[in-house]
Amino acid sequence: MKIAVAQANFTVGDLAGNAAKILDAAVRARSGGASLLLTTELGLSGYPPEDLLLRDEFYDSCARTLEDLARRVDGITLVVGHPHRNGGKRYNAASVIRGGRIVTTYLKHKLPNYTVFDEERYFDSGDQPCVFEHEGLRFGVNICADVWEEPAAVAAREAGAVVLLVLNASPYHMNKQSSRYEVIRDRVAETGLPVIYANQVGGQDELVFDGASFAVNGNGELTHQFPAFEEALGFIEIVEGVPVKGEIAPRLPLEAEVYQALTLGVRDYIGKNGFPGALLGLSGGVDSALTLAVAVDALGAGRVRAVMMPSQYTADMSREDARAEAEALGVRYTEIAIKPVFDAFQTALAGEFKGLPADTTEENLQSRIRGTLLMALSNKSGAIVLTTGNKSEMGTGYATLYGDMAGGFAVLKDIDKMLVYRLSNYRNTLSPVIPQRVITRAPSAELRPDQTDQDSLPPYEILDAIMEAYVENDLSPREIIAGGYARADVECVVRLVRLSEYKRRQSPIGIRITSRGFGKDWRYPITNKYRHQLD
Repeated sequence: MKIAVAQANFTVGDLAGNAAKILDAAVRARSGGASLLLTTELGLSGYPPEDLLLRDEFYDSCARTLEDLARRVDGITLVVGHPHRNGGKRYNAASVIRGGRIVTTYLKHKLPNYTVFDEERYFDSGDQPCVFEHEGLRFGVNICADVWEEPAAVAAREAGAVVLLVLNASPYHMNKQSSRYEVIRDRVAETGLPVIYANQVGGQDELVFDGASFAVNGNGELTHQFPAFEEALGFIEIVEGVPVKGEIAPRLPLEAEVYQALTLGVRDYIGKNGFPGALLGLSGGVDSALTLAVAVDALGAGRVRAVMMPSQYTADMSREDARAEAEALGVRYTEIAIKPVFDAFQTALAGEFKGLPADTTEENLQSRIRGTLLMALSNKSGAIVLTTGNKSEMGTGYATLYGDMAGGFAVLKDIDKMLVYRLSNYRNTLSPVIPQRVITRAPSAELRPDQTDQDSLPPYEILDAIMEAYVENDLSPREIIAGGYARADVECVVRLVRLSEYKRRQSPIGIRITSRGFGKDWRYPITNKYRHQLD
C-alpha cells in the first residue's frame, strides 16, 4: 500500500481553511495512489490554540467541522488531529475517518507541560491504545509527546499494531531533528514497530514548525525524510508492513536552517495576521541589515520599507552602508534626520535638566524619537514595525524601552550576536546584500561620540557563551565560573539579565530558535530578590 503524509501549514482558528487544506491533500493523495493519509497534531484547529481550548464553543465548532470533513472525504482513509470533548472532559485527539464517518478516535496520553507547552492546562489524558485495520495491516496511533516516553507506543504494539503513525506539532529549535531521530529510534528499539512521523510546518506567533516529517523501519533506519520549512505531500510505500526506502531530502546546514526558520516565521506572522507589509529602522549596523534581508526574503522587496534616521552621531559609513543594503535588496528607502526633533526635546526639557550632566537619558531620547517615527509610519501605512534587537541585547537590557524595542515583531529576539554574524555571512553566500564592513566593524549604537557596545558589555563571544549557559542550560553562576569564565563577566551578565526582566516582559514577541527563548518558556518574576550564591 501507499501512505501519504500531509506536512501542512495550518492556521490556528481557521477551521474552514484547515479543513479545506486537509481535503485538498486527501484528493491529491488519492490521485497519487495512496489509500491512507496521515495529517498532523490538532491540524483541524491549528496548533497551539492556547486558551481557545477553554471555550466550549470552540470544541463545538471543531466537532461540526470534523463531521463535515468526514462526509466530504472520499476514497481514502484519513487520520486527522483535532480537539475533542466528551463527557465533560477535553482531549487532544486524532480520529480515523473512512467511508464518510469517524471509525475510531485516539486520545493523547502524555500531556507536555514544559518549555513552550501547557497541555495540562487544557486537556485530560487518555489511557487507551488506538489500533485500526487498513488493507490487512494494523496501524497504531500516537500523538507527539506520546512517543517521547515508552508506554503509549508499547501499548499500541500490545494491542496488535504493526506500524505506528505519529501526529506531531513539534516546534523547531536548533538541532531538534536529531533529538526526534533519537527518540523515535528508542521507541523502535522497544517495540520493533516502523514509525511514520508527520510534523506540522509554518509559523504561529513566536513558534516555528519545521515539518521535516520522516519514516523509519523496524530496525530504526531512516527510510524517508521530507523537506524542512515547506509544505509537502510525501508518499511512503509499505510492503508487508515495512516502509520501502524512498525520498531522503538532505539536511540543511545550521545557518541555512535558522535562516529559513526566521524567514518562515516572518512570512506567516505578517501574512496570517493580514499586515500589508513591514518597515524597520535601518541603522547601518549588522542587526538591522540582517533583519532587512530576512524581511525581503520572506515578503518580497515591494512589501518592505527601510528608514534611516541619522543623528549628529551617525557615521558617514553607516549612512553609506544603509543605502547600499536598501539598493541591493530593492526596497523603498527613506532618510529622516532626528536632530531637529532631538533639539526640540532638549529645549523642552532644558529647565528640568539644568545643571545635570548628559547621560543615558539623552541617548535614550534619540532611540525613542526613532521609535516614535517608525510607529507613526506604521500607523499611516498599516505596515508592522520589525524590531532589530538580538538576544544578547534583550538578555542584558542593552536596548531602549519604547525606543528600539518599539514595534510589533522581533525577528532576532532569539538570535545571539555571534549567530547574527554567522547568519549575515551565510546570507551573503546567496547574494551579496550586506556590506562586509557592516559585519566586521565594531558594533555601536551611535548615540554618543566614539561609542561601542563593549563600552558597556563584555565581548560578545564571552557574553553569548555566558548567556547560553545561564539562560538556555540553567547553569548557576558558580558552574559557569568553574567552566573558565571570569567572575566579573559572569556577575555582570547575570546581573543584567535579572535587572532587564521588566523590559523583556514589554518587548514584542519574536521567533524562537533555541531551546530557551525569552518568550513562552522564560517565566522569571520581575519582582525578585533572589541572588545567586557565588561563594
